[in-house]
Amino acid sequence: MDDGEGHEGQPSEGRQGVTPDERGRLSPAPPVEPPAGLRPTAAAPAGPRPPWHRRLLRHVVVDVGPLRRHRDFRLLWFAQAVTMLGSMVTYVAIPYQAFQLTHSSLVVGLLSAAEFAPLLIMPLVGGALADAVDRRRLVLIAELALAGASVVLLVNVVVGQPRLWVLFLVAVAIPACDGLQRPPLDALLPRLVDRDELTAAGAISSLRWTAGGILGPALGGALIATAGVAAAYAFDIATFVVSLALLALMHAVPPPEDAERPSVRGVVASLRYAFSRKVLLGTYTVDIIAMFFGMPLALFPALAEGFGGARALGLLYAAPEVGALLATLTSGWSSRVHRHGVAVCLAAAGWGAGIVLLGFAPSLRWALVALVVAGFADMISGIFRMVIWNQTIPDRLRGRLAGIEQISYSTGPTLGNVEAGAVASLTSVRASIASGGILCMAGVGVAAVFLKQFWRYDSRCGDTRHDDTRRDDTGASEPGSSRA
Repeated sequence: MDDGEGHEGQPSEGRQGVTPDERGRLSPAPPVEPPAGLRPTAAAPAGPRPPWHRRLLRHVVVDVGPLRRHRDFRLLWFAQAVTMLGSMVTYVAIPYQAFQLTHSSLVVGLLSAAEFAPLLIMPLVGGALADAVDRRRLVLIAELALAGASVVLLVNVVVGQPRLWVLFLVAVAIPACDGLQRPPLDALLPRLVDRDELTAAGAISSLRWTAGGILGPALGGALIATAGVAAAYAFDIATFVVSLALLALMHAVPPPEDAERPSVRGVVASLRYAFSRKVLLGTYTVDIIAMFFGMPLALFPALAEGFGGARALGLLYAAPEVGALLATLTSGWSSRVHRHGVAVCLAAAGWGAGIVLLGFAPSLRWALVALVVAGFADMISGIFRMVIWNQTIPDRLRGRLAGIEQISYSTGPTLGNVEAGAVASLTSVRASIASGGILCMAGVGVAAVFLKQFWRYDSRCGDTRHDDTRRDDTGASEPGSSRA
């Protein structure tokens, strides 16, 4: 593979220097399996064996090769890294402002409840559009809308007495815009890198979220403590300016040539496809269970009151991302794990164990350790779920299935925050956290028992339930149903 810029543009008939490999990768509808003519040739004779420490690093440290080799993937990565930093600052500021206005954990939980309807509807809309229009343009439009939401938050602070209803309005608008953006954003990945780079590219993509998740909450807590929530919202707006400029530099990513027009029928077909694949269904179910019972974020403002206030709040939000970053940076071993269903279940149970430890943490230091453990386990679960999705879903359905994926990994935390706030209002903050972690582990165990096909899933064998049909539930032939 050339390390230069040969793979970075979008294919066109009149463009010079486009290799056959690039046409296969960036064609409107690349197959799940590599075409016969593009399969790897025999390996060259092995050279001298590298030292043991280099072999160890290769097997452990995340592979950043796709970031070096592909210009559009690089632009997208930096754009989303910058916007993630700003968004996480706002992520801390909104619940903090709501708690300061009301001193109620239930109200903070209800902010999450306000997100529920757009989280259920808009990813399906965004997914349908992502399979029918230029995915890069759709990401850009949604990014502009998200920037507008941050402007509204800033205006609400600086013009006079802040209004709680504005926070609820923005709490609806942000997931609505995110629902339009995340499906095309997730569906872009297989179009920007080669198929054998998907695992590495997925880990690199996770790295931008985790880095922003660490720096953003800590920076948000510091900004709020020193300059107030207005400074936090202003910083978020500035990051959107940078990300919009980077996205504008990317090449277009046109839809597949045989793309369907957005329709209710197409959405229903994608839902039928997802629910007919027990392995996909398992990834959705386990994650929803883990997040519904084990999501304590709505309780962080109240928990931080006993640990030092706004600065402690920023650290609490950042700690799970520290664990996620550690998991990402040491993810080199993940390519040698083939029982992906087992890995997802064990990691989800590990998240619950970390939340139990948080509930009993006697100090801020131990609370942060517990959240690092939880974040590490959650990222391992996310890596293997992403690999299952990217290796088993054909490109023509990628946008719509990405919308379903977003619903699965968004509704769980949203409902979990409501559940945590409600239980805390009836018992206590710590009782809500600890009981949620216990129920998370129990729920994942029950899911593993009933979802036998997911638990037994081996990537070397593929989704064997459908290998003999070689046809998906949309009625279209699916090449290579036996997946590596």
